[in-house]
Formats: sequence, structure tokens, C-alpha cells
Amino acid sequence: MQYRIEGTPLPVVICNVEPGETLITEKGAMSWMSPNMKMETNAGGFGKALGRMFSGESIFLNRYSAQGGPGEIAFATSFPGSIKAYDIAPGREIVAQKSSFLASEAGVELSVFFQKKIGSGLFGGEGFIMQKLSGHGTAFLEIDGSVVEYELGSGQSIIVDTGYLASMDATCSIEIVTVPGLKNMVFGGEGVFNTVIHGPGKVLLQTMPINSVAGALIPYLPTGN
Repeated sequence: MQYRIEGTPLPVVICNVEPGETLITEKGAMSWMSPNMKMETNAGGFGKALGRMFSGESIFLNRYSAQGGPGEIAFATSFPGSIKAYDIAPGREIVAQKSSFLASEAGVELSVFFQKKIGSGLFGGEGFIMQKLSGHGTAFLEIDGSVVEYELGSGQSIIVDTGYLASMDATCSIEIVTVPGLKNMVFGGEGVFNTVIHGPGKVLLQTMPINSVAGALIPYLPTGN
């Protein structure tokens, strides 16, 4: 498979696939495709479907295969931001925010990732359950806003405000710490908790989390009165 990512602020990834090659995606992600791309919808087994449901994804996945020759298919984001391509392989697994999966080659597996410390799940901004991508192949994730990358060494860490973590290498770990000082918690405007990501591994941060945008818009929405 060959691909190219085009457009801002609503990018699209355009994939050129070989005959018989298959891509998987969430429902509704396909934007356009050549006539020889065949779609098949399935859950891939009860266990995998249940895991996707808990990680914020659809129970069903769509599989697109090129029939009788090379094909083309495009997948677009649903929110202003970026599309990031990952090369997934054994030892190169990633953990990502819920609902970020856009599409991948058929060899990529999606599963539930339980954060080891329950505090991370309750207060970390990404929910108790995230998603893990493993197996073999290229995967594409939707990222809210622009992408900023950090490479953390062993013993290094970074403090991230709620919701700004897009993905991290599976070698990284997460914990939650409280903002020091009662006055800082109450009047600082940064909330009560921060997410701390520990290396080693690569961390991708997003500059415009959709939950932050939604919170900023709420005061301006009509109340119905």
C-alpha cells in the first residue's frame, strides 16, 4: 500500500492498494473510493467487538479490498486536526486515545488497554480504557489539532494537561498527580489533576482536544429559553 495525506485543517489520507489488499476502518470513515473496492462489514469475533466498544470504537469494522486490479480509497477526519501514520510491528505497539482510530492495514489489531493505576483512568481525561494497536502494518489515527512529538528516555517524564495526550508508545506509562496547593487547585484554572507520562518512548500530544473545544463552546450555546 502507498498513501498520501493531504489538506488542512480537515485532512484526508488517500490510499492506493494492490489487488487483494485489504484495509479496515471505522464505519463512516470512507470518503471516496474507486469502483473496484469491495466493502464487507463484520465484528471480527465477540471478544474483539466487545473490546472495541469499551475503548470507544464501533462494534463493527468495515473491510475494503481491491478487486481485479489496483484500487484507491480515501479516509477523512471528522474534526479539524491531523492524520498521523504509524508503522505497527511487534515491539512497536502504541496506545492511543479513544475514538482516534481512522483506518489501517488488515494486519493491525485493535484491543483494549487498561491503565495500570485506576487513578489514571478516573482522572486522566482519556477515560479508564484506552486502545492499543498491535500486529503488523500501517495505521492512521485522527489527532485533534496539530501534533507535537516528544521522545522520552528512561527516567524522563512530561506533565500533560487533561486530554492533550493523543498517543504514546506502549513502553510508556501513565500516572495522575494532583496540582500542588489548594489555592492552585481552586483558582488556577488548570483543574485538580495532571497526567504524568513516563518514558522510555515517543509521546504525541494534540493541541486542540475536542473535549476542551466543546467545553469552551457550552456557554455560547442556546439554552432553549
